[in-house]
Order: sequence, then C-alpha cells, then structure tokens
Amino acid sequence: MSNDTRLLTAADLEFLGRPLHGFLSVAGGAQPPQPRPVWFEATAAGTIEFFTEPESAKIRRLRRDSRASIVVAAPVGERERWVSVAGRSTVEPDGAHDLCSRLAARYWDLDDPARADTLAEILTGELLRVVIHPDTVHRYAL
Repeated sequence: MSNDTRLLTAADLEFLGRPLHGFLSVAGGAQPPQPRPVWFEATAAGTIEFFTEPESAKIRRLRRDSRASIVVAAPVGERERWVSVAGRSTVEPDGAHDLCSRLAARYWDLDDPARADTLAEILTGELLRVVIHPDTVHRYAL
C-alpha cells in the first residue's frame, strides 16, 4: 500500500507515536542531503517537531533553505512500513525544552540515573524547536 497526501492519517500518527528514530534531511544547497537520526514528535495538528541546538548544522541549513524531510521506518523484524514527510520548516524559539523532556521520556528510561542526569544537562542549554509543516506525506505498509 502506498499513497501520498498532505496530511498525516490516524494510522500514521499511531505509527509515528512509537519510539522510532526519524531520519531527517534538510536542503543543503550544493551539498547532497545528509540524513541524520533524530527524536521527533508527530503532533495532532499534523506537523513533525524535533529539537536541536541553535548552532547545529541543521539550523544553519534550515535558515538558508527551510525545506526538510523525515523518514521513519519500522525496525527489522517487523513487517515493512514507513512514513515520509516533506515540507517547509519553521524554527521556533519556544517549546524546545518541553519537547526534549517529552521525547526523553519516550526514548529513554529516565529511572536510570545516568539518563536522567544526561537529560538534566541537555535542559541547561539553549534549544530550538523545529516544526516541519507537511507539503507531502508518503507511506508504505505491507
């Protein structure tokens, strides 16, 4: 099954709500895209959000060209499934620390003192929230 739309479906949101890594690509001008794994959140509003540091390469590239895409695939051992979202992104100065905390709770066991300490350290720094506003959504599932 494969189709494309501009909207995330309920099935997409359920799949994207799992603690899976998304592979983010941003427009890089003369350079080819260089995907990077990211924690992400698919919102009820149909956007994809992630956080990053203000001086990251992602932010530098997005400030030059706001186009971004993310691909999320089911892990090995599960039936083949993926969702790809592409669109313009916005860089938001608010909400990144809350997003980071929510995602850390989803991806890490925060009862582990080492993980909790790492999260506390991350939260002391400046973070930005990036929102991808879908222009296209492609999906595949067996």
